[in-house]
Amino acid sequence: MTSTHATTRSHRTSVLMMLGSAACFITNVLLIRALGGFAHASLWVVVSARFIVGLAIVCALYRREFEPAHLFTNRKLIERGLLGGICTLGFYFTVTKLGAGRATFINNTYVVWGGLFAVLMLRERLRPALVAGAAGTFLGLGLLTNPFAAGSHTGVFDFIALLNALGSAWIVVTIRQLHTREHSSTIFAAQCVFGLLICGGPALGSFAPMTPLAWGVLAVASTCAGAGQLLMTQAFRDLSVAEGSLLQMLVPLGIATGGATFFHEHFTFPELLGGALIVIGTAAPALMARPRPA
Repeated sequence: MTSTHATTRSHRTSVLMMLGSAACFITNVLLIRALGGFAHASLWVVVSARFIVGLAIVCALYRREFEPAHLFTNRKLIERGLLGGICTLGFYFTVTKLGAGRATFINNTYVVWGGLFAVLMLRERLRPALVAGAAGTFLGLGLLTNPFAAGSHTGVFDFIALLNALGSAWIVVTIRQLHTREHSSTIFAAQCVFGLLICGGPALGSFAPMTPLAWGVLAVASTCAGAGQLLMTQAFRDLSVAEGSLLQMLVPLGIATGGATFFHEHFTFPELLGGALIVIGTAAPALMARPRPA
């Protein structure tokens, strides 16, 4: 009985961590959006700042647990780092090319791909509640973002976004695999280190002076992104790929709500209905989930 209670508490804590992660990611995107209204920062600088702050968080909070030597000796950590850096850059890139709605819809299909990869590679079982939740969430996201409105057309950037979604799904499965022998701080740091190796040079080449206010906003946004990524990494220790990914689908809903509140965006009834479906689709499977035996 004690073991069951401990497992239940661990599962609930992981759900709260994943919800906190979603809140951090929402704040990050809204701050970066606000930054674009009064300052110019290249995509490379924004992404590099996220990696720098994330690495600083790891070094400050996990000096004992962090194993930097593993970053260059563990093949899975190298894979997680390189792919994580590319997909982080790819998400922001596709948003600039496709718009937030279409890019968010395609990139977030990683929920379905992640669940499929987890079944094949981790032997996880896709419970009916998770399958139904995924269907409802995707329907809601489609209504909310309206990515295939009249006049839109598919192209190379849609294909890039789809590849990015597949990469993100692979990352989530890799995180689950790495938790058997690596600490969350080392797993997260892999993305920061290899992401900087990818983006650092172009960031220096495209750097332009910014005001102290702009630097402050970028620092807070990067801190939110780092905290969100670290919370998500820790939460996947106890949550299945499908369940954890579904909770992350609250991010586009939060971004849409923030856009209406702070940027005076307006939403139609189908978009509001889509938001409701996202809430139901993400919350129901998490509440109905049965913790795995300890």
